Amino acid sequence: MTEKKAIGAACALGAVVLLLMIIVIRPFSRFEEQYPMVDASGVSGGAVSGSVTDGSGSPSGNGSDATASTDPSKPGGASGDVSSDSVTGIPLVHASGNTLESRVSTPEGFTRTKEANNSLGTFLREYKLRKDGYQVHLYNKELKSNQNAHVAVFKLPLEKEDLQQCADSVMRVYAEYFRHTGEASRIAFSLSDSFKARYQMWREGQRIVENGDSYEYVDREEFDSSDKTFKKFMRFVFAYSGTYQLETDSKRVKSLAKIRIGDIFLQSGSPGHVVMVVDMCKDSSGRKAFLLAQGFMPAQQFHLLKNPAHELDPWYYVDEITFPFKTPEYTFDKKKCLRRPTY
Repeated sequence: MTEKKAIGAACALGAVVLLLMIIVIRPFSRFEEQYPMVDASGVSGGAVSGSVTDGSGSPSGNGSDATASTDPSKPGGASGDVSSDSVTGIPLVHASGNTLESRVSTPEGFTRTKEANNSLGTFLREYKLRKDGYQVHLYNKELKSNQNAHVAVFKLPLEKEDLQQCADSVMRVYAEYFRHTGEASRIAFSLSDSFKARYQMWREGQRIVENGDSYEYVDREEFDSSDKTFKKFMRFVFAYSGTYQLETDSKRVKSLAKIRIGDIFLQSGSPGHVVMVVDMCKDSSGRKAFLLAQGFMPAQQFHLLKNPAHELDPWYYVDEITFPFKTPEYTFDKKKCLRRPTY
């Protein structure tokens, strides 16, 4: 072979090799564009997804090592457009909404349950929220150390003492609801097994004093139904009532399938904890999901919780609940912890 022919053959071979490399490598480059490499932290550029933390601000899991679902076709996935105008980055949360119902939409295929006009469900859905991205504050105006557990903050009043904690927040919700509906006689909370603090008697001037192991009413003031008197009554209740008393004032719900707005997950103790069902939805097959809210200690603003199992969906699906049942800042160990207040 002459030198000229050898050079020609080499050039032809090089062209063939180059063509083959383009054919082989190009599909992988497209694959990389669609599925970029992630680093050891699971981040592939852009914002780091929010982590669920416990009360100390340290990371906590969901108890099953399961990753959050972000598939719109699966439970916990976002419905429709996956973009979000909320600082939470959650597609179902809308910054423009100023009530629970307008702030948080239902998952794809689900609709909110029907609730009567004067029901607790309607009251909670229409309850005003603080602006999107608002941080949870303590009773003394300081920020709560863990700001990664909530989706939104309710405008539920919070007094200046370290009194309105978890069980007290549930009592405050019910008390505000009964004031809203003009049912003062239903604002009554157990202080012991045999004694109830009744707002109707308090506003009539009766005050509560200790009498041995129990309490009694004494006539001290004139009739007064002002906000100031109501707040004094609630402060007294908060000081002498907690998860043990809330357990007394509630009954067990035997099946998760019967869960409804206003129910609570309660573990009594010192300390115990309670979270409250504040909204519900279901799909055409009857599958249910609900939203949870809580107060906590130190006394702090009532806030809507994230779901640790679904990073992009705050709804809790009834058919996914197992025990121990983990919420962002507390684990409920007992299957019998679902209860219904009997106020």
